Parts: sequence; C-alpha cells; structure tokens
Amino acid sequence: MVAFQASPHSFCIAGERQPSPLYVASEDFPGVARAVHDLAQDIGRVTGKEAAVTHSTDQLQLPPILVGTLGKSAVIDALAANGKLDVSAIRGQWESYVLQTVSDPIPGVKQAFIIAGSDKRGTIYGVYDVSENIGVSPWYWWADVPVQHHDTICMHADRLVQGPPAVKYRGIFINDEAPAMSAWTKEKFGGFNSKMYTHMFELLLRLRANYLWPAMWGSAFNEDDALNPRLADEYGIVMGTSHHEPMDRAQNEFDRRYKGDQWDYIHHPDVMENFWREGVRRNKADENIYTLGMRGRNDSSMLPNASEAENAAVLDKIIDRQRRILAEEVNPDITKVPQILAIYKEVEEFYAHGMKVPDDVTLLWSDNNFGDLRRVPTAEERKRPGGAGMYYHFDYVGAPRSYKWINTNPLPKIQEQMNLAYRYGADRIWIVNVGDLKPMELPIEFFLTMALDPKAMTKDKVADFTLQWASREFGAANAAGIADIVGKYAKYNGWRKPELLSPKTYSLVNYEEAERVEAAWVNLTKDAEAIDKKLSPDQRPAYFELVLYPVMASANLTRLYIAAGRNALYAAQGRVSANAQAKNARALFAEDKALANRYNQLLGGKWNHMMDQTHIGYIGWSDPKTNVMPEVREIVPKEGARLGVAVEGSEKAWPGSSPTAALPAIDTLGDQHRWIDVFGRGAGVVKFTARPSESWIRIDQTDGDTGSDRRLRVSIDWNAAPAGRVSGSIVIIGDSGETVSVAVPIVHVPTVSQAVRGALGNLTEAFTIPAGAAQKNIGASEGQWQPIPDYGRVASAMEVFPIPGGAAATSESAPHLEYAIYLPRAGVIEISALIAPTQKLHPDRGLRLALSIDDNEPQIVDGGAASSSAKVPSYSKLAADNIQALDFKQTIGKPGRHTLKVWMVDPDVVLEYLIVGAAKPSYFGPPASAVGPGY
Repeated sequence: MVAFQASPHSFCIAGERQPSPLYVASEDFPGVARAVHDLAQDIGRVTGKEAAVTHSTDQLQLPPILVGTLGKSAVIDALAANGKLDVSAIRGQWESYVLQTVSDPIPGVKQAFIIAGSDKRGTIYGVYDVSENIGVSPWYWWADVPVQHHDTICMHADRLVQGPPAVKYRGIFINDEAPAMSAWTKEKFGGFNSKMYTHMFELLLRLRANYLWPAMWGSAFNEDDALNPRLADEYGIVMGTSHHEPMDRAQNEFDRRYKGDQWDYIHHPDVMENFWREGVRRNKADENIYTLGMRGRNDSSMLPNASEAENAAVLDKIIDRQRRILAEEVNPDITKVPQILAIYKEVEEFYAHGMKVPDDVTLLWSDNNFGDLRRVPTAEERKRPGGAGMYYHFDYVGAPRSYKWINTNPLPKIQEQMNLAYRYGADRIWIVNVGDLKPMELPIEFFLTMALDPKAMTKDKVADFTLQWASREFGAANAAGIADIVGKYAKYNGWRKPELLSPKTYSLVNYEEAERVEAAWVNLTKDAEAIDKKLSPDQRPAYFELVLYPVMASANLTRLYIAAGRNALYAAQGRVSANAQAKNARALFAEDKALANRYNQLLGGKWNHMMDQTHIGYIGWSDPKTNVMPEVREIVPKEGARLGVAVEGSEKAWPGSSPTAALPAIDTLGDQHRWIDVFGRGAGVVKFTARPSESWIRIDQTDGDTGSDRRLRVSIDWNAAPAGRVSGSIVIIGDSGETVSVAVPIVHVPTVSQAVRGALGNLTEAFTIPAGAAQKNIGASEGQWQPIPDYGRVASAMEVFPIPGGAAATSESAPHLEYAIYLPRAGVIEISALIAPTQKLHPDRGLRLALSIDDNEPQIVDGGAASSSAKVPSYSKLAADNIQALDFKQTIGKPGRHTLKVWMVDPDVVLEYLIVGAAKPSYFGPPASAVGPGY
C-alpha cells in the first residue's frame, strides 16, 4: 500500500513539497479528529515535516487526505452518493473502513486519498492503518521503536477494504500491576490517571483493539480521575470491569465507602444494589460492557462453604437484580445492553449445577490461568444470541505459582488455544490478562491481531507473523534472526515458567538434561547479543526491551537454578567445585538485579520500576516480597589431594560409595555416549589417568588433573566390540593413591541393524519419538493429524484438523499415526504419550487418545479426567509442567520390528511426543533432537 519513492500512478502524501493536508469534518467524532492529529504527527515522525490538519475544504492547495465517518462527514457522504467512493462493503458494518485514491473528489482538487469508516472506530482504525504502513510502529511510545526516516511517502492506487473484525470486542486487562506498573505510573504520571491511560487508549486503537479492563490493585478507574471514563469514550475504547468487579464498579470504590464485610449480597443486598446502581447511572452514557454476577471480596469465592447449587441460586438472584438495574437505568430493552458473565474458577461449577443465565448475556469462558482453555461453548450454547467469549491469561496471581515477571507465552500455543475458542464459537469477546502490559508486547499484539481474523492466523502463519513483526520493528536485515530469538525465548520459558523453576527441575545426572537446557539458553543469549551489536544506537533501547532483556534475564535465571542444583549435588559428593558453583550462583543472582536495574534506568529511567517484580525465592504460590537467593553451601576441602569420580545416572561419588560405579548400558542401536566426571575432593590437585580395560572402549581424555572438574566422554568402537551382553571397565588412577573402577556394560547385536533400519528404538533403555516423526499419517472422515510448528517441547506437535470435530465412531477407523519401532524383548511395554495440557473442553466428552502396537486392540486413555475440576490434584501439576502424560501398556509376543499406532478418539488432543519404556527421572525424558533442548 505504501512506497517510499514516487511512481506514475501513486498518490504521494510527502516528498519535495509540504505533506498533504489532512481534512476531517468538525462534525465528525472527536476521537476521529484526535486520531487524524496523530497521523499528522506520524507523517512528521517519518519525514520531519508534520502534516497540517484542517476542518475546511476551502483553499486546499495540495492533494489532501480526506478522512471521515459515514453519516458524520458531508464530504465522505457526498463521495459515496455520487459514486466516486464505493462504500457498499462497509456501510452498516462494525468497525470497517476503506482506503482509496479518488480523482476529482471535491471542486478544485484533482486527486485525494480517502480514509472512510463505517463508524467511529472504523475510521480510527483506517487512520492508524496508514500510520503503521508509513513506518510508525504501534509500539513507538510503549516500546520506543524508532521510526525510519523517509523523504517521500506515496500511496499505491490500490483500493483496500477492511471488513468487520471476526471477534467483536478485543482487549486487555491490566492486572496484578503491583509492584511494577503501579510504581511506574505513580512516578511518571501521579497514578492510574488519564495522563497514563491516554497512552494506553492510543496503543489499543493502533492495535485495532477496542476493549479494556483497567487496573484494579489499589485504584479505581472511574473515580481516580474523572477524565478516565470520559476520554476512554472519546477515544473509542469500550470499558468493562473484571470478573471480580461487577456493574462497572471497582472494589476500591466500595472500600472507600463501606466496611469490607459489607461486600456480601446475602446480608447486605441493599448496600450492594445501591452501589451498583450508582455506578451504572454515573457511566451509562459511555460505551460499556457490564459484568454481571459477583465473587467474594478480593477476588475470592463468594460462599466457600455452600454447595454449588446453593451458590448458583444466589448468583441467579444477583444477576436478576443487576439486570433490573440496567433496564431501569440504561435501556428498558435489556437485550440492547452489552452484558457478560465470567465463567471463571468456581463459577464454572455453579454454571454446571444449574445457573440460569439469560440468553442475551455473553458467556465469558476462561482458561486455567496458564493458557489452557477450561471450556468452549457446546453446540446448543452456540445458538444463544448473547454468544460467548474468552478470558485468557499472560499473567496470573494464584496457585500453583504466580507468574508476573516476564513473557512466558509461546505464540504457537496461543494460536492453537484461541483457534479452538473461535472454531467452537467464542467470538463475541476476547480479553487477555496482560499484567503490567510490559514486557508482554509481542503476545499482546499477536492475540489482538488474531482476534481480527482468526481464520487467517493459522498455525502455519505464526512464524510469518513473528517475522513481519521483527521486520517492522527492527528492519528486514536482522528480522529472521530476531524472529527466531523471540520465538525461542518464549518457547523455552514455556517449558516451565521461570517462577516454577527450582534447583531440582532439570536432571543433573540423567540425559545431560541440565547441560542441554543451559546450552540452549547460552546459545540464544549469544545470538541476541550478536544482533544487538549490529543495530543502530536508536534501535537498541527497543531491542533491549523487546528482545535482549527477556533473553538475558530468562537465561540468567535458568542458569542460577542450575548452578544452585549443581552446588547441592557437588557438595553432597564432596566436590571442591561445589564452592565454585556457589560463587557462580551468587554472581548470577547479582546479575539478575543488574539486568533489572539496566531496564529500569533505560532512556533516563523512562521505564523505572517496570522490572521491580520479584521472581526468585518462591515458597508457595505467592510471589516473594523480595528476591531470595537460592540456598547454596560451601564445603571445607579435605586435606591433601583427594580423587573423586561420579558417573552418569547416579548422584553418588566414588571412592566411598557402593555398589561399585557403573555407567548405564550402551547398545548397538542407541550408540549412546556416556560420561564420567573426575574431580577433586581435597585442597590439593590430583593428577589422574583413565585406562579402559578393553580396546573397544573409547575415552576422549585419558589423563588430566583435578584443577577443574573433567568430564570424560565414553563411546564404543562397535567394529571391535564382541557380540552379546558384555562388560568392560575404565579405571581412574590418581597420583593420590586412590583408584576407581567404572563398569562399562554394552549390548552388541550386529544382526539387529538390518531388521531395525528405518525404525526408532534401542536395546537397553527408554527412547523418545517426536510426534512429527510418524512414517505414516492416515486420515479418515473425522480429519487428519497435522503438524503444529514449534509447539511446546517439540519442533512440531500433532493435532487432528479440521476443528471443530466430533469423536471418532471407533478408534480403529479414526485418523492415526504410525511409527516404526524396534523392541528388544517380548512382554509388557510401557508407553507414555506426552500431550499438551489441554483441559476437558466439552462437558459431554473427554480428551481420549488410543494407542496400539501392530494389530493389538487400541487401548483408550482419557486425559480429560486430570482437568475435569480445579479440585483434582492433577489440575495444578498440568499447569506447572505444561504437559500431560497418558500412560499405556501394550503386550507383544516377540522382540523385533513393530508398528506403534496412535489413534484419535476425541478431537482437540495435541500430541507432542511419546516415550517408549520406563524413563529415568528427568523433566523432559530421554533426549530426541526435536524434544526439549536438542544436542
């Protein structure tokens, strides 16, 4: 639509001359006029010459930009009436606009560029569409994205029509905003007042959003500044209140008038009803969506000791009274008043136990606070005129652990879940809890962009969105690298949220899991720092906010917990290096503070306090008052030079432990490389040698010293190794006089290689199969398994499409995946299917998956039970682990090559990977190149 050099058929709004003047009728909406002034400034940001704004068509000396709303602009209406501007596609539509070059639009003007909207926000969105296309990011203020200079701006002659958004109301919830945003806005603006909110209103409109739940911790939007609601309405922002604060009133307003125990409808109905009526009467002239229902004080359960049916009955009465107030104060036709009921937490149980929600009320379903939808509308609910919406979370305070610090929301998961919401009919409202807004910039824009047209934002378009975002913010030269970085850091944080990490999260003895995780973060940090050096000085503040800080801080925190874990393990083993790990942990803890200070002091402290959120040292679900250094301890080295040896798979150390040291078995198919650590336990340094007992045992180091810990890599020369199940050893001999023998068991079956060709497996241990590694993908009438790129722990997860779909009639005829595997022994085989922690979305069906080997009858396991209620023990574990394991058992009659089949039973199950066999204790399980942090 925009070019930065003139062409014969383009309309140039800036060049050698002054920029085109912007016309908007004085009769048009004030919010439209305000947006036009923003466009004038945006043209100045690009060219250095701000455009003039006029309310008169007289004496337009330069080709103008004519902006107006149908029915509010005589110029636009005249163009439509005389056929020069075709508005048939937008007339009467919600939030729609047309951009078009028109010849001879008004007397004396040969050509003009037209921005015409169907309604107030339609016109405003058209204005900001032009702003973005000429190079002004929606985040120019909130993330300090610089504007690239151009002398010339030209619009192509092409006509652009943008129809109504697919989701009617699209917005954000500022929540959990202390200590960060609350301290920032107090310092910069004096509080959550109109000086701050106008920046937020503008951002939302630039992102083509229209809905806001304002900050609620210690503030009251409508009372703290009388201009807050007035300006929201003028700008074009629809206001609402959260699930906790009904009828457009904040709890803080209540607390300023009444005692806390009066927030109780059972005992104080008159108090509550008068309170609600006052709020409705105060703001009824503004554009609002009224939240119905009621929760307990401070967002708690209303009647915690009552039954679900009793709570439902009370809520029915409350909603009836609230709707009477709305009918009396706003519109006698209550169906014309936008209303929602948030089906959140315990209200979900009340709804299931008979709540009577009027059909014109929008049912606002929610996720589990960790990004997994709790429920979607049934086929019958999709018929309701009030429709349905979705309340989603990028931030949360509550069990199993509050997460308020950093972006932990991978875009592929947001797309997959919100695609379910849309496909099952939750399309009236999408609102997302964004915490402090920063640093959630990327997922916020993705969420709101997807809401405009969910069908266009397919699973295969997520990477394109990220690439385009990176290019817009930082230029095409580094866009691919930046897109990869922001995708990976959110993915890694999605493995387990930083607030849920501990020194024990990643295994230090199995699968080199902690090392692989640490390496992934270190490499990502190096990539981010390398790009930072390539950027111009004016790009670096935005890059630090949007890319570099999240990567560096997340990597640093992960490394801190791994260092604390190593300290504990090494201290138990008597390693002198435990002290170095303690020192490293302290340095990483200090670096966390230094990084936060760097963020807060950026640009002269523009964002001071935004990184004040604590995130280290949780002992329960609530965030700690201050960051607390993980526990570390130092040991006193033994006198003299003392040798220590540890081996893969064990937390013990030798000499001094029993039984004797032994590596996990190595086999022909797995061709595993094992490790042995050699270290010092004393004040002196030990020189050592490592001698294999057999020529077919390979070691990458045969001598060294314990001045620092040494990890010896052990592999097998299969051409020289004897067949069968045999064992050799490696003897570690220290000049301190200590000797440790490490057994090296192997299983060598040369004849297996031909039978197993193309199959997955090994002879000695559990193995992992990424879902996307299927050799066959058989579709059926219900659909077919398709890859979801970059989802969860894997390169591609698998889900059955299209959505929505029904359960398979029989598992044997359902869509299924086939994997060739090799199993070394007959008998019972344990298999775990690792699926996304999708909740039990439908009241009338589960989340069943079936699995079989060869022609065995498929075994069905239902994953829905684990999330059927927030009261079940597994509910919090699913949220914390961001994965669910479905455990199967299959019996085979003989060893050899087999076919593992995974069958769809219920739709909406996302398969990430499979583990065949009993895995050793770890977070991810056995490594595969596409599961977790690859080698």
